[in-house]
Amino acid sequence: THKHDEHSRRGLLKLVGQRRRQLNYLAKKDPASYRGLLEKLGLRR
Repeated sequence: THKHDEHSRRGLLKLVGQRRRQLNYLAKKDPASYRGLLEKLGLRR
């Protein structure tokens, strides 16, 4: 990885932010499937 590659970093942060927003939406709409998805993806805040 190139620590000075800000263009790629911006793209990555954009994707991570999109994922965060979609997960927040899912957590509000359907908490059960949200927890199942966190388990499946191995994510936990």
